Order: sequence, then structure tokens, then C-alpha cells
Amino acid sequence: MATLTGYLAGAVMTVVTIGLGVKVMSAILSHRRRVDAMRRFPQDPTHPFFGHLLHYAGPNEKGLAFLRSWTEKFPRIFVGWLFYLPLVIVNHPDTLRVILKSPGLKAKRFYNFIQPYIGEGLFRSEGERWARNRRVLTTALHARALRNYVELKNRCTDTLLIKFQQAAETSQPLKAFVNITMFSFDVILRCAMSYQTDCQIEGLSHPYVEAVDSIVALIVRRFFRPWLHNDFIYFLTSEGRRFKQKCNFVHGVADFIIKSRREKLKTEDPTDTEGKRHMDLLDILLTATDEDGVGMTDVEIRDEVNSFLLAGHDATASAISWTLYSIAKHGDVQQKVCQEIDELMADRSCTDILWEDLSQLPYLTMVMKESLRLHSIAPFIHRQMTCDTRVDDLVVPAGTEVSLSLYNTHHNPQVWEDSMKFDPNRFLPENSEKRNPYAFVPFSAGPRNCVGQNFALNEMKIVLARILYRFNIKLDPSHTVEKVHALVMQPTDDINLLVTSWR
Repeated sequence: MATLTGYLAGAVMTVVTIGLGVKVMSAILSHRRRVDAMRRFPQDPTHPFFGHLLHYAGPNEKGLAFLRSWTEKFPRIFVGWLFYLPLVIVNHPDTLRVILKSPGLKAKRFYNFIQPYIGEGLFRSEGERWARNRRVLTTALHARALRNYVELKNRCTDTLLIKFQQAAETSQPLKAFVNITMFSFDVILRCAMSYQTDCQIEGLSHPYVEAVDSIVALIVRRFFRPWLHNDFIYFLTSEGRRFKQKCNFVHGVADFIIKSRREKLKTEDPTDTEGKRHMDLLDILLTATDEDGVGMTDVEIRDEVNSFLLAGHDATASAISWTLYSIAKHGDVQQKVCQEIDELMADRSCTDILWEDLSQLPYLTMVMKESLRLHSIAPFIHRQMTCDTRVDDLVVPAGTEVSLSLYNTHHNPQVWEDSMKFDPNRFLPENSEKRNPYAFVPFSAGPRNCVGQNFALNEMKIVLARILYRFNIKLDPSHTVEKVHALVMQPTDDINLLVTSWR
């Protein structure tokens, strides 16, 4: 019996060993095939260990200049190597379109870093869950809901304008980016969860704001450190533990608000038009059900709220700040924008921007679009291919990480003449209608485009119009503005504005 048992144990061990060997060999061959495929793509010579990392100055102005030079050299598609990790980069409307419209795409490596914060929200979810939650969020952001948010955005703008007025009275430079970020955070918290804070007053010292700011900074730091990409290793480090601590804090706040709102909805009808508040995103998520009448769990709701907060406040703050920068830098543009706003606001006793006004600012809209192109608030979007995909005459193998470089596309010399020049006339109707629709995609495109883009654009128009109606802005000549691209495009040391009052 002992001999038979030993024989069987040996046979099992042999089968297990062979199985593991087959898996290891399959993984090696698969990696080798992918590497061989990557070598066929346009690219610069690589360092045997660092890949192209030594070529790249970092996520700063020099790094952006390097990306523009690569785009000029490889205007459609190329491969960059981060140590041993290949990254296919598409940077032309035609190649961008192929990736954005290909079925079966999903975000993976980079978005996995965000997972402890946003869970399985729209950024990461797939299949039926993604489709259901996308439908719910689209409902939450339809025209009627967006109209309801206009008043809240005006009230948040009131607080921001106090900061501008103080800067005008004291003749001290206003730090635009940090103040706009707090404004946008105030807007998103009120519109998403009716959560009112003093974040515009407290700034980065507000505990919730500080936690979200830390989470974003830690995600970006991790991306450029491949040795920390493994979760097991990362969460053993002090940064990994801090990241988890901040995520737990933010989740605790959201869980409390969701639980409280569920209790409140038992006695409140959020659809009652006679009520004092409109339905916010949280109301809609809490009351939404699928075709079987099944609603979303608290964790699912928290994931979607946190995804909306992450996408909403940082990106919108970046878009507003860089548009203010562009307007302050170009006096002729500011003059035209102010003239348009003055005509809109003529003979009014109220200085709010109304829902009906949002479609009556064509030149401001052109200025916003050109700023979104030039400064590219979301520089990159990452996808992982789930099937072999042909781009031009090359095959991107399944499992390959693809970076859709919106910054490169928006500065591609084959698409945009003199791409570093700020020129709102690029977006005159006659110029836009003959342009490839994938040449300008600040909010992505295809089925996974930004569900909140109209929410963001409306917010931009409201705050920009109200600032420029009251104040003249110029750049502080003693302060140099440079970019750093993180999750969104940011200034390295804010944007200092000199403010004087019109009224």
C-alpha cells in the first residue's frame, strides 16, 4: 500500500511539474512573440536595460517637447519601452480611431493602480456591469439634470469670485490653479452627493481634499516606478500603506453619505418637484434599477461616485485653469471674449449665467476648445487589447498595452499646422467641419468617451464667463508657468494671475 501511495504521489508531482512547465514555457513563448511583434513597430534604438527611459526627461516641459519630436518622427504609431515593458503609442486621428472603435478593449495595468480608490467603476468595469452603470450615469447627466446643476455651479462661483476680488483689492497675484481646483471640487461634491464643505476656504488643508490629492499624486509616482507595479511589493512600502490609508478615509466618507442618503430617501421623494433640492447623482444611483428591478449595492454606488469625482474635479480644474492662462496671455482674445459676454449680460440685474446662456457664447466656446487642444487636459488614455488588432500594416497582439496619446495627436504636424500656436479660429465652423473627427478628442471618443463632458463644458462656461465679466486678468510677468503631466495636465508651480476689476 505504501509503495502504491508513493507511486501515486510521484505521478501527481510529475503531472503538476509538467503542467507548470507547460505554463511557464507558454508564457515565455507568448512574451517572446509579443516582443518580436513590438520590434516591427517604428521606434528609436533602445537601451538593453532601460529601454527608452533614458531618452525621456520626465512628465515635464522637456518631456512634452520630446513627445512632440517623436510625433514628428513617427506621426502615426510607434513603440516606447519602459525598461522591459513595451507600450504602443498611437498619435494620429486614423490610428486613434482604430483603437477607440475596436471591440473588446479594456483598461488594465495603469487603471489597476487606481482600483483601490475607485473599485470597479466605469474606468475599470466591463461587460454587463459597465453597460448598466453607463446607462445610469448617462441618465444622471442628461439635459434636464445638467440644467438643475447650473444654480449650484453659480453658487460655487460666488465663493471663487470673492478670491478674485480680494486679489484685485490687494494687488496680490492670484494662484489660479489651486483656487480653481478647490472650486471644481466644491462643484463636484455638491452636484454628485449634495455634500457641502468649506473646501474653497480651507483649500488643500481640508482632510477630504488632502486625501484625494494624495491618492492622485501617489498613483502617478507609482506609474513611473515599474518595480512598484506589483501590488504585493507596493503595499509593503510606506507609500503603498499611505495610499491604502487615504483610500480607506475617502471610502469612509462616501459610505457615511450613502448610508445617510438611503435612510433619507425612505421618507423623501427625490422626484418631487416641489421639494427644496433637485436629484443629484447619488439620488439617481440609489434609485436606479435594472430590468429585473435590482438596484446597485452601496459598494457599486461608492465606486461610481468616486470615479465621477476623480474624473470630474481634476480634469475640469485643469481645463478651466489653462483656458484662463490662454486668455490672460492673449489680450486680443480676452477683449473679444469680454465683448461677447458683455453683450449677453446687457440690461440684466442678475450676473448669473443661466441655462439658456450656455449656447450663446460661440467665441468663448472656440477659445475653450483651442485651449483644450493646446494644453490637452488628459494627455494619455490607456487600453489593453483583448484581441489581435491591425493598425496600418502592423498587428498589435492581444494583451498589449496601448497608449492613446491625445497630447501627441493634438500636436501632430500632419494634422495641426503650427501646433504650438494658440488660435481659436481653428474651431470656426468652416474649419471644424472639414477636419477628421478624431483630430480633436479632449474627452476621448467611442463607447468609452467621457460621460461627463457636457457637465464639464457647462461648468467651464459658467465660471469663465462670470470671471471675465467682472475682472481683467493678466499673467504675472515675474512668474514662469510650466507644465507637468500627471493624471491631468497641471502647472508645476501654479499660474499666477494679476487681477483688476471691471465692475
